[in-house]
Amino acid sequence: MSSSNDKSYTDSINDSKREVVDTAADLEDPIEAQDDVRVPERRQIGLFSAVFIIFNRIIGTGVFATPSSILSLSGSVGLSLFMWVIGAIIAAAGMQVYISWGSAIPKNGGEKNYLEYLFRKPKFLITSMYAANGVLLAWAAGNSLVFGEYILLAANVNPTRWTLRLVGFACITFALLIHGTAMKWGLRLQNFLGIFKILVLILVIITGFVALGGHMKVPKPHNFTNAFEGTTAGASSFCLSLYNVIWSYIGFSNVNYALSEVKNPQRTVRIAGPLAIGVVTILYMLANIAYFAGATKEEITGSGRLVAALLFRNVYGPNAERALSVFVAMSALGNVLSVIFSQGRVNQELGREGVLPFSKFWGSNRPFNAPLAGLALHWAICLIVIFALPPGDAYNFVINVISYPLSIINAAISFGLVFLYFFPYPLWPKELLTIPAVCAAFFFGAANVFLFIVPLIRPPAGAQPYNSLPYWTHAVAGWCVFGLGALYWVIWAKLLPRALGYELKRVEEVGADGLARWVFKLVRRGDADLDVDHQDKKSKHFIFF
Repeated sequence: MSSSNDKSYTDSINDSKREVVDTAADLEDPIEAQDDVRVPERRQIGLFSAVFIIFNRIIGTGVFATPSSILSLSGSVGLSLFMWVIGAIIAAAGMQVYISWGSAIPKNGGEKNYLEYLFRKPKFLITSMYAANGVLLAWAAGNSLVFGEYILLAANVNPTRWTLRLVGFACITFALLIHGTAMKWGLRLQNFLGIFKILVLILVIITGFVALGGHMKVPKPHNFTNAFEGTTAGASSFCLSLYNVIWSYIGFSNVNYALSEVKNPQRTVRIAGPLAIGVVTILYMLANIAYFAGATKEEITGSGRLVAALLFRNVYGPNAERALSVFVAMSALGNVLSVIFSQGRVNQELGREGVLPFSKFWGSNRPFNAPLAGLALHWAICLIVIFALPPGDAYNFVINVISYPLSIINAAISFGLVFLYFFPYPLWPKELLTIPAVCAAFFFGAANVFLFIVPLIRPPAGAQPYNSLPYWTHAVAGWCVFGLGALYWVIWAKLLPRALGYELKRVEEVGADGLARWVFKLVRRGDADLDVDHQDKKSKHFIFF
């Protein structure tokens, strides 16, 4: 074997022993540069599409449904509107956190890369825990069912359990097929639905101005005369109200899951994130003002999930409700498209690194230059939820257990930035962490600590999240998801290597799709002195689970 090969192999062995090895910590990642040369067409997402990837994830059905519960918990119109302002501030701080991370590590995978950069010991533990959260939770299932519900309502069809499931199945399957086989058309549809959502919210806002002018089918509510009358003083009610508002803004991180496919990612994420948050905040505030202009407090708190329908009925009459059902369904579809787009790429990155079984399959971009396999994995998990989940508490439980772990992850990466400001790792670009960025990270981290502590506190009477289950059930289940990831790590990275006499190593590999990747290899103990060719024969992809 040549001396150059000897040196190359020695370097690779030394690299595998470094503490900073083969995580996203190699901030100036040569793999990304190589991929740009080999597969230049992979960067298909421009600024416009990046804005709407974020926008579609944030706006699902929350702005049309949550104002009633927020008003109920706040007690007054004034405090309810103030809650939305606080939510916007928290979202802006969170956007700054993801801008900092995305600028430092412009790769697909989002929080997975950031957690791996921060938590390097025990090796591969954080990857396994994040994988359990990313793979096992059916993020797109909820709005798939919401899409089915409102399409059926618009068609005057009674949404029975099976008709609802079948339409939800059609929704998530459509999202899978268009993003998995025709990514450019999927992005175009996302962009269209993003524009459509803006138009719908503008229509809601215009309807509010019509109501303010007194052009209504019912008497004017005069909600702004004594805006803070009835304000709830209880801390628990305040916390639960803010909890609902913050989750209506979640989604600003969405483009970070696909930064390897974004043109000029550092510049794009710095523009797209604040622009999307700014537009969403303005639309949210004006839409809530419109609701309060067109209905009384009692009507809003009793309206359930569709406050906008109440506004349309009071201003335009009962027939307007059907039209609004179509609008909300299209908003839900846009959210499903955006969610499966990002979660499919998380699954792909887990596959590319060999964390998932049959890693080459999940990590591939074949056959349509899109992560069809990664998208299909999320699709399958969503189908389990759509068809196996009974109504009532179980459905609400799943929706909550999806949200809870994300607050833990957000707190970790936020305080991680604060840590890096004072104790930077090698190669960390210190210029990214200015004082304002660190303050935003601390603020966002504290907000997310609040989000995962509040569900452990007994809510006030009338604000329980479930009819039968204990209020803390989804919080415990969220921690159990991470626990399953830790159990997977014990078996995968500790017990099996010890029992079968090998070590897990990460090595760089170029796949059949032309993309370079870090993959796990099983290296037999005692083979460390073998040449590269021999070692490759002695190692294989990890496929035990």
